[in-house]
Amino acid sequence: MTISLSSTSFIRNKKSFAVRLMTLSAAALFSLSVQAKETVTIGIGTQNTTTNTVTGGIVIKELGLLEKYLPKTGKYANIDWKLDWQNATSGPPITNGMIANKIQIGMMGDYPLLVNGATGQQNKGNETQLIAVIAYNAFGAGNGVVVHKDSPYYELSDLKDKTVSVPFGSAAHGMLLQAMQARGWSDSYWNLVSQSPEVGTTNLQEKKIDAHADFVPFAELLPYRGFARKIFDGAETKMPTFHGVVMRKDFAEKYPEVAVAYIKAMMDADDWVRKNPKLAAEKIQEWTKIEKEVVYIFLGPGGIHTLDPTIKPMLVSSVKTAFGVLQKLNRVKQFDVDAWVNETYLRQAFKDRSLDYDAQKQTLANYDIEGKDPVCNKPITRPKEAGQIWIEGGDIVPLSSTLCTFMGIKKYQDAGKKIAVAYVFDKALGIKVFADKAFYSVSGTEIAKLDVVPFLLKKDAEAYAAKAGASVATYAQVLAKMEK
Repeated sequence: MTISLSSTSFIRNKKSFAVRLMTLSAAALFSLSVQAKETVTIGIGTQNTTTNTVTGGIVIKELGLLEKYLPKTGKYANIDWKLDWQNATSGPPITNGMIANKIQIGMMGDYPLLVNGATGQQNKGNETQLIAVIAYNAFGAGNGVVVHKDSPYYELSDLKDKTVSVPFGSAAHGMLLQAMQARGWSDSYWNLVSQSPEVGTTNLQEKKIDAHADFVPFAELLPYRGFARKIFDGAETKMPTFHGVVMRKDFAEKYPEVAVAYIKAMMDADDWVRKNPKLAAEKIQEWTKIEKEVVYIFLGPGGIHTLDPTIKPMLVSSVKTAFGVLQKLNRVKQFDVDAWVNETYLRQAFKDRSLDYDAQKQTLANYDIEGKDPVCNKPITRPKEAGQIWIEGGDIVPLSSTLCTFMGIKKYQDAGKKIAVAYVFDKALGIKVFADKAFYSVSGTEIAKLDVVPFLLKKDAEAYAAKAGASVATYAQVLAKMEK
């Protein structure tokens, strides 16, 4: 059989065409595969300067923790996750962003959380759910009222008919409302005005207002910066306070693995803080501009707030109580708290790590100061009576008692070392306080046998001293006794 040249050419061209067709088909399929990739943006509303939210926000962002856990296989294989971090100075702007569906995950304090949940329920299709707690204090510490350091006011009752500012709708606002209701005070007891932390801080410093109430960290931050004095602590309400994570219900139901991923990232952030709290405080200062010494008083060992993602019954109960307060004032009409709380994703995160969620949910344990006191040469066995000295540019030294803390301050200063800050524990409220901002009940004459008992509030020191037959002293006066 004879094959002509033209036939050979035709066969060659036909093969070439087939190859090109296959190549084009493969390219088209590849193109379709690439085009099938979907970008899902996760708007995350943070409060970077609110120190007890940092492990739910800025720490996750800066350490890239969420990226570790975002799902990338199975039904998520063709999804590209885009994180849109949106920082705010309070909760209401985050709630607005969530209702507008520009923010899917948000974090804020208890009263703003309540308003967030109620607002979502009133706007069908925009419901939110509480999926985790970031940090809490079982008695309400963290919120507080401060006055100028030169102010003659030492108690909340001193502020009758005075001008008090607070960010309306904040956890601190809720604290004030609770305090007023508990005392039977009317709305006219004082002149309450709404001011942001930044405005309130400036006005207090310039003595344009009599007092400023605020949330974490400002009631500690402003005294630390040297121009304010705390006269009321949220712990006096004996009502728990917390900050938590809320998520749009529709987003969580569509992407449940993202909710679990976020909780795991937050748990990693908690572990990172507890592993080296001094380093964590330094890094958080770098990221938020809140002084490391203030960060540490909240998140360090024995800190004012406990890092724990579990949604404890007492915290849910406190939201219901807060709802009653706001409902009575006609600020919130309806809110189904139980429908708003969703522990599903928390339980899954704990299960994936072989952790017992229900056991953790029942405990109120924080991590404590530990080690050996190098000044009094004894182990620390009572963490709530201990102290710490942060040496400028150096270590944080644990001390076994308030007296040993003052002896240590004297010792290190005599050695030419500068004390960045010292911490002790308030006897009445049980919270960590700055030693140089506290008042003390002091009795005894010999240095080694002095009974030195610290209090945040002057009235508490006076009451204790009166019963003990002791005298009330300032930080400087106690330190002077170390000279004798």
